[in-house]
Order: sequence, then structure tokens, then C-alpha cells
Amino acid sequence: MFRKIRAVFIVLILLALLATAVVYGILTMSLPTLSGTTVSDGVSQEGRLQRDDLGTAIIIAENRKDVSYLLGYAHGQDRFFQMDLLRRNAAGELAELFGDGALDIDKQRRFHLFRKRSEALVKGLPAEHQDHLKAYAEGVNDALSHQTYPSFEYVLARAERKPWKPEDSLLVIFSMYLDLQGRGIDRDITMDMLNAHFGPDMVAFVSQPSAYQAALDGSEFEINPARIPELDPKHKQTAVVTEIEKLALVGSNNWAVGGTLTETGKAMLSDDMHLGMNVPIIWYRAQLNYKEDGQTRQITGVTLPGAPAVVVGTNGHVAWGFTNGYIDSVDWYKLSEEDSTKFITEKIPTKSREVSYLLEMSDFGPVRHMNGERYAVSWVAYQDYAVNLNLFNLEAAETVDDALKASKQTGIPVQNMVLADAEGNIGWQATGAIPNRRSPQSMPVNASQFDRDWFFQATDVPFAVNPEDARIWTGNSRVVSVEQDARFGNGGYALGARSEQIRDRLREKESFSANDFYQIQLDNEARFLARWHELLLQKLQQKPELYAQDIQALKDWQACACADSVGYTLVRKYRDALMDSLFAPVETVLRNQQASIWVVERQLEPALWQLVGQTPKSWLPKGFDDWDVFFISTYETMKQNLMLEMTGHTHGPLNALRWGDVNTLKVQHPFSQQIPMLSKLLDMPSVEGFGDRYMPAVQGRAFGASQRLIVQPGNEEEGILTVPGGQSGHPLSAFYRRGFDEYAKQGSTPLLPGEPVHEITFRPAP
Repeated sequence: MFRKIRAVFIVLILLALLATAVVYGILTMSLPTLSGTTVSDGVSQEGRLQRDDLGTAIIIAENRKDVSYLLGYAHGQDRFFQMDLLRRNAAGELAELFGDGALDIDKQRRFHLFRKRSEALVKGLPAEHQDHLKAYAEGVNDALSHQTYPSFEYVLARAERKPWKPEDSLLVIFSMYLDLQGRGIDRDITMDMLNAHFGPDMVAFVSQPSAYQAALDGSEFEINPARIPELDPKHKQTAVVTEIEKLALVGSNNWAVGGTLTETGKAMLSDDMHLGMNVPIIWYRAQLNYKEDGQTRQITGVTLPGAPAVVVGTNGHVAWGFTNGYIDSVDWYKLSEEDSTKFITEKIPTKSREVSYLLEMSDFGPVRHMNGERYAVSWVAYQDYAVNLNLFNLEAAETVDDALKASKQTGIPVQNMVLADAEGNIGWQATGAIPNRRSPQSMPVNASQFDRDWFFQATDVPFAVNPEDARIWTGNSRVVSVEQDARFGNGGYALGARSEQIRDRLREKESFSANDFYQIQLDNEARFLARWHELLLQKLQQKPELYAQDIQALKDWQACACADSVGYTLVRKYRDALMDSLFAPVETVLRNQQASIWVVERQLEPALWQLVGQTPKSWLPKGFDDWDVFFISTYETMKQNLMLEMTGHTHGPLNALRWGDVNTLKVQHPFSQQIPMLSKLLDMPSVEGFGDRYMPAVQGRAFGASQRLIVQPGNEEEGILTVPGGQSGHPLSAFYRRGFDEYAKQGSTPLLPGEPVHEITFRPAP
């Protein structure tokens, strides 16, 4: 019997080893070839695709069109599955890859008709840009054809790769619209619901301006605290406390100083874009070398796999970086009986069937039915000027003025573009698709009030060049003046606390180095939470013996989102818990309408602080007769829930609540999130939490600085470009994790590529 069990055990081990060998064999065979020579119709003259020790794609070509082909080839080799997800996400085609489980997402995406819009838009692009998209697509498809086996994702999903089309690159840009603006589409509708259920006083209360303001011109909204509205007892009685989503702040930091504040006399730019982090990371390092108009150009920075342009980088004369602009880009219109609509049937393929999705369209945009009424949404992403390849224009700019002029008609989600040049100039401009309509709406209006200027891109975009103090900064809060705010609208600006902190850091010195800029990027001082720290300490000191350990942790909190700070965790989570409890009556009503107050969550600070300071009786949550009892109870519940999450017990050691553990950064592959056994193979190593939301060092559990760029144009050899992930999406590639450790250790990865270790030579077909 023992021999039989032993034999079975040995067989099982051998089968497991065989399966492992087969898996690794298939993975090995799907690795792309990185050195050699090939003949291609995609290049007009000989070109080279090199890779350095980081896997940076170094492209050397004789013209820009060949560059587009070679960049497409590099992206196709290293990141095709990521590109495929981006286009499918925008087009509503995920169910074809993942099955019926993705149908709901596909229906949400089909509402926007981005596949049809991309097909139409690509035909209207200038012939030169169409040629770039065709060349890029040819490069991607040639890379796929040269691979023996598809990447493991397609093996696991039992799906086939589809060829890349020119319009797919526009879908990738539309995917960024969804990421950067998509969740704010319902902002106006939510404000309308607040008005309908709670009245205009509630709308004014939750949307009042904050004292945290950091516009470039120094203009500020006058701070007159809004009247706290009386809360209806019926709303309190039906309230259910749920966690109000605390949005990962899709946005970014950037700033620049003029040449008068650097040793070289060249301006210096910093840019760190905040996005969700996955494996592979969204950005792809590249350097483009080519000739144009008799000049040799070299563009170094990060690209977005799926598109043929450098998104953030430098050309040796000018450097550019972006943060999300949050100018109002959406209006909703209530349709009357006279407003005609039509129905479109979208066919959504899944793995096993085809599903029909009926979409209602109007002259103003797609239609939703809410509370028995029809509403149409106009979003800038639906306009003809939403997407183009004018970002190419930055590659030839030689000064800040050149870059400003070249980028005014750029088709991307509106961004705060910050510029620096080798002559010492700096600039800022609201860059991207901005509608020309003159009166942005904060709530739906009748369709009769539709402004036909929606169909045209604004030309009077705000900008600034060489401010008197030689400093520019943005952090997703309002950058425009108070006067310009009325013209362009608030699309959900971030609270200005982070921007203020950056501004103040820039005012602390009169000369800056790259290291000085890096220290600002890593600044995790908890200025914003200081008053919340005082509040919590005050409440706990009412029972000093019971909360002796907690009080000591608060006194030792270091005033930073530091990894070993327990006090920071207590303060940060306490503020969140107070928000969840106090706004539960509002959130409950909205959730019953399939909405949420999260659309204005990051602007709730003034209202929340008023409530804890004035303690109005009507807002005291049900079950409590005393505000101090509520404050302590909320703390206890918060701590127990957090302790349960971290330890599995409601009463554990306080040290279990270190911020580094509570906010651990985990950069995961989408497949490992569904199949945990793949985590060791696919995921990046976990990193202790070191930042948070309302400070320059933005970091969450799966969110943060998706790159850190610091550069002086003309002095690129001292530039920094640190990225939290490797170049390749293939887990057996030497470049899969390369560069992540340096990011995790807050090191400084050089901007410029190193010596090539691989090279593919491309020769034109005879």
C-alpha cells in the first residue's frame, strides 16, 4: 500500500514538473527576438531599434514616419496585451476576451460609441497623421507576426490576438479620457439629485470653495462659510453608514522654475503623473532619433503603448509635462417631448454569443432615462476635436513660446501643460480639448439652452509665461484665475492643499537642483491633516487613561505619511470615518438613486470641518445624544474595523496599524488579482506605504506616481526618469521588473538611455 501511495505521489510530482516545464517552455517561446536583422515594407530607409539595460526603446531612423513604425514594433513586442486592453476598454469589447463577466463594463463603454467615433475621426485627420497611424499599426502587426507564440494572457484567456488598426490608437486616447474624465461625467447629475432631495442649501454647503487655494495668479475665492442646512430627521433615520469612496486622485504634480533659479541658467521641469498602478505600468520609456527639415531630432521620455507619440519628455530644447486639468468638460440637457431621438443597436460579441445593446441618441449626445425624464450628455470626448496627433508638434518646438503655439489645438483630455526650455523660460497652458461653450453648467438645463459652441474647440485658452517669481506649479486644483473659472468651469478640481504645499516648497529656496526637485516629489509632510490631528488628540485626551497608547502614538506621529507612523494612520482613517458617518444620510439617498457623493468627496473638506466644529444638532447621527460620545464612538469603530482588516482581530497591537502596512503599495498584474497563485510570477514586490493623497508624495495601495521626471532641457544627462515597473509585459523578460527597485527605494534612474545591449536592424524591402 505504501509503495502504491509513493508511486502515485512520484507521478503527481513528475506531472507537476512536466506542466511547469511546458508552461515555461511556452512562455520562453513567446519571448520576442530583440537582436537581428529583418526586411520590412514598413520602413523607407534603414532603421534600428535598440534596447539598453533597462529595456528602453532607442529608435534611430531617417524620418518620423519610420519612427512611428519602429515604435509600433517595440510596443507590439513588449506591451501588446496592455494595448489590447486599452482599445477594448474604450470600445466596449472586453467580453470578447473575458466572456460574459465583462458585459456590464462593455455596455457602459458602448454608451460612448468610441469605436465608431475613432473610425470617423481617423478619416478626418491630416494625411500625414493618417500615415503615421498606418505605419505604427504596421509595426505592431509585424511584431506580432514575428512571435512564435502569443503571450501567456491569450493562452489563459483562450483567445486570439486581433491585428492593430490605425483607429485603435485613437481608442487608446479615448481610454485615457475614460480614466481622466470618465468618472466625473455624473457630477452634474449628482448635484441635481442633491438639489432635488435636500435643496439648494445642501448643494451650496457641499460645493463651497475651500481655503486651500493655489492659483498661479494668486487670485482666491472669498471664503464665506456656507450655512449648514437643517437635516431632515427622516434622512437620518434611514441612513446606513457605508464607506464613501475616497477617489484615488487621478491627476498629477508638475512644476518648473526659470533659469534664474538654476546654476546652469536653463529652466527645470518636474512631472509625476498619478495613475492606477498595474503590471505592466502604463508608461513605456523611449528615445526617438530621426531627421526632419535638415535637423537631427532626439526626443526622450515616456510613451503610451498604443500611440506613436512621446507623452511627457524633452527634445533638448523644450521639456513638457502634464497634470489632469479638471476644467468642466461635461453638460447634461433635459430633453422635451419635441426633442427627437433615434435608437442604435450595438452588437457586443462575447466568447460564446452576441448580445444586442440598444442605445438612444440625440443631437446633444447619448441619452439616459432618469426619474421618468430623458437626459442627454454632451461630453468633450464626443466632439470632432477630442482626439488628434497634434502632440507631435512639441517634438519640433525650440522655445516655450513655440510649444505654446504648437499645442493649442491638441486633441487630448484637457491637461495642465507645464513647459521649460534651454533658454531659461517656463510656461503653463490649459492644453487639450476644451469646449468653446461660454456658460458651463453645474446641473442639467433644458435642451433649449444648448450652446452650439460645444461643437468648436476653445481658442482663448488660459496660459502663463515667465511669471515674476520664475515659478510655476500645478496639482489638479484650480490653476486659472477666479475670473477664468467662470469661463471654463469647475469639473471637479482637487482640493488645493497639495498644490499649496508644492508652491510653498518652491518658495523656500532661491536656487534648485535636480535633487531639490526630487525631494519635493517625495515630500510626505502631513500639513493638511494637522488640524485633524489636533482634533483627534483633543477628543482622546478626554479619557487619558483609556487611550494612553493612542495618545502617545498621536504625539509621535511625525506629522508625515511615514511608513512607521501609527499616529498618521489613526488621524487619516479617523477623518475618513467621520466623513462616512456624518454624510451617511446624504449618501444613502444618493445610493438609492444609483449615485454617490464621491463625485464631490475631495471638495467636502470645508463642509466636514464646519460640522465637527459647529456640531449642529440636526446632523448628530442617529443613536447618539451627545457629540463627544459620537466622536469617541466613531474612533473606536474605526480602529476596530481597521485592526480587524490588518490582523483578523478587533483588538490587536497598535503597531499593526503602521502606515507602511496599512498603505502598502502592491503593483499587480490584472491576472494575478483573479488568480492569486500567479502573484509571485507576475507581481512587483510589495513596498511599504510612504505617501498619501493631500501631499506631493501621492501614493495609495495601487496608485501613485506612475513616473518621476526631472529635467533641464539641454542638460538631459543629469535628468531623472524613474518608473515603477519594467518595460516588458513578459514575466520571463529581463526587462519585466527592471527599474522597479530603484523606484521603490526612491532612487534616481537616469533619463537618458544607457549603452545598447540589443539591436534589431530594419531594412526596406527591395
